[in-house]
Amino acid sequence: MKTILILEDDENLSRGIAFTFEKDGYDAVSAGSIKDGKQMLEQRKIDLIILDLGLPDGNGMDLCQEIRTYSNVPIIMLTACDLETDEVSGLLSGADDYITKPFSLSILRARVEALLRRTEAESRQAIHSGKYKLDTELCKLFRENEEIPISATEYKLLSFLITNAGQVLSKEQILSFLWDNGGNFVDENTLPVNISRLRSKLEDDPKNPQTIKTIHGIGYIWNGGM
Repeated sequence: MKTILILEDDENLSRGIAFTFEKDGYDAVSAGSIKDGKQMLEQRKIDLIILDLGLPDGNGMDLCQEIRTYSNVPIIMLTACDLETDEVSGLLSGADDYITKPFSLSILRARVEALLRRTEAESRQAIHSGKYKLDTELCKLFRENEEIPISATEYKLLSFLITNAGQVLSKEQILSFLWDNGGNFVDENTLPVNISRLRSKLEDDPKNPQTIKTIHGIGYIWNGGM
């Protein structure tokens, strides 16, 4: 069951939206402020956010930008403003879609379902970890939608690290994975060389790595989504 977070301070509207999606089999949770919304995001796995632009303790655009620093969760922004500049600002802040009040709940429902379908299709083609996305179809790495050029070996190494995020991987495990299907030998020096190259592209301070950490005497761990 997918969970939708409704971040809206109009209680009647929030209840109406929640009731609509619960009838469709979703788990709908509500919050009336940015503070409560952040708590929900910390406590639960949220599959989509319906976010009001105007909230009692802050601006929905600011919250949207903050969420985008650590999550790609789909966001539909609601607003009472119908100016084109507001729509553009909402989308530039990281929202995936934008609906102006008043709106039809059936339209909102259709937008949510379309966005979830698109997100599911994209997730089958990509591995997400924090601000990083590894496109498994194009074999490309992105950080907050900016491509980071990587080699074929770096891509293969990253895919193994990211899919095992938070787990210490021994040098032997990684070398075994890098070993190609033809059985061609991968020199053990390949590993530290490629780790070093990746760190130069990913780390703010490659000499003090936080994204790909060395576990001395064992191997490495991907910490990029933490």
